[in-house]
Amino acid sequence: MTANVSRRAFLRETMTWGAALATGTLASRPSGRVATAASRAAGKKPNVLIIIADDMGYSDAGCYGGEIETPNLDRLAANGLRFSQCYSTGRCWPSRTALLTGYYPQQVRMDPPRGRLPAWARVVPHYLKPLGYRCYHAGKWHLMGAPKAIADGNFDRSYVLHDHDRFFAPKNHELDDRKLPPVKDGTEFYVTTEIAKYAESFLAEHADKHADDPFYCYLAFTSPHFPLHALQEDIAKYKQRYRQGWDAVRRQRLERLHEMGLVECELSAREPEVIPSWNLPKEKLKEMIGPGEADRAVAWDDLTEEQKDFQTTKMAIHAAMIDRMDQEIGRVLDQVKRMGALDDTVIFFVSDNGASAEQIIRGDMHNPTAPLGSGKSYLCLGPGWSTAANTPFRLHKSWVHEGGISSPLIVHWPAGLGVRNELRHNPCHFIDVLPTVIDLAGGQGYSSQWNGQTAPPLPGKSLAPAFAQDGTVAHDFLYFHHMSHRAIRVGGWKLVAKGKNGPWELYDLKSDRRESNNLVDRHPEKVRQMAALWQKQEDLFRAQAGPPPKKK
Repeated sequence: MTANVSRRAFLRETMTWGAALATGTLASRPSGRVATAASRAAGKKPNVLIIIADDMGYSDAGCYGGEIETPNLDRLAANGLRFSQCYSTGRCWPSRTALLTGYYPQQVRMDPPRGRLPAWARVVPHYLKPLGYRCYHAGKWHLMGAPKAIADGNFDRSYVLHDHDRFFAPKNHELDDRKLPPVKDGTEFYVTTEIAKYAESFLAEHADKHADDPFYCYLAFTSPHFPLHALQEDIAKYKQRYRQGWDAVRRQRLERLHEMGLVECELSAREPEVIPSWNLPKEKLKEMIGPGEADRAVAWDDLTEEQKDFQTTKMAIHAAMIDRMDQEIGRVLDQVKRMGALDDTVIFFVSDNGASAEQIIRGDMHNPTAPLGSGKSYLCLGPGWSTAANTPFRLHKSWVHEGGISSPLIVHWPAGLGVRNELRHNPCHFIDVLPTVIDLAGGQGYSSQWNGQTAPPLPGKSLAPAFAQDGTVAHDFLYFHHMSHRAIRVGGWKLVAKGKNGPWELYDLKSDRRESNNLVDRHPEKVRQMAALWQKQEDLFRAQAGPPPKKK
């Protein structure tokens, strides 16, 4: 998708893929109908493919206003739905906890991690396998309360990547709960490609041995999480694209977001004073990486020429990582198509949190003489480009302002959606994904008993009604808490605070999603009520989780 594509051009450019991916009858189906009743009557359950990116910003993908080339995601969007107000938890493992268990991570001891999941907590396959599904996982796991994807998570096949410091030669990964040898340096191994290849092979095996059973596939990429490692041929595509700087990129992305109808707000302000507390100090960054690094989201024109050159390359690597992930998504989609299953597969695409402002060095450390983006380098995106990736919202990964928790959500399902290329502004959360999958699979009547204990009701809602008509799924509230950052959304109102001692801020997201006009002084009673509701849920969720098991 080109940088200046309009909504109409987006349709025109991507619909050519529809002949290959969507059925010829899709356009003739009545608008606004989710075709689940007929499928259930025929005894047919949809397949499910969940695709999750890692630290990808809200506006990175082309279909969400970005200039990065993501033709496969764009085509899924053009033949499906895009949600404009989907929320993650703001961090990797809590978000994956919500997707895999259906609970807020605080309900199951996972934010912060405190031992194993409660005995009553289930993982997706525990719900779906009794309904006849085969379940597959490839990529990041990060469900700390259930260490093994098969033994604890009940998946049938799994490739788990535990090494998040190396895209070219990971040292810690597992196949079907068994440790694999470390990958040697100098091979053609690239994590993003290998994750997709494992998913492809699992699905090919499914087609060969279990073709009559529906499948659930959890495809969990680590891209574009740091370190910024990408194939040099992918980096070359973007080498000079970002020389204009993050301020210009933000303005251009906002224009496209407005044109697409995804947001109505203006740009949030850059916040140079806000960075993760664990970032390396400025002088340490210069010492270990060089004078081209920038530790704050300052104005692009305030950077030196050396910094501009270096930062241009960093964003090129970030873009290359997303570009390659999109290519590998295409690999998996091609496999689903070869199985004749694309029409009957519900595909969800999300990102586990906003782009990251982190600047740390670990793993094999950073060799300043190595080609940037290679396995011997270790770079992070940093707050300048993170601010651009999260356009138009405030802050970054780990905060619960909109920039940290706003995720793209694409839903593609030719056999079930009677519409294509439509937007949904219905607010939703990762806790809604599992209830939606259970609903579409026909498993609404599952028992609340698990391992001899009574589980709390799943806090999310099925989004199936919103597939048919926008605004049909209502939440009493959406709750957030990570690293003392707190928020609660009730209707269009959001109460949010930075850090343990940060004061509450109140925003009307219907008119101010960039969170620029703090109304806390104008609505003290609303602040009091919403703060009390947040505390009530906090106390309830911690009580439901119970104390962590005592160490033996």
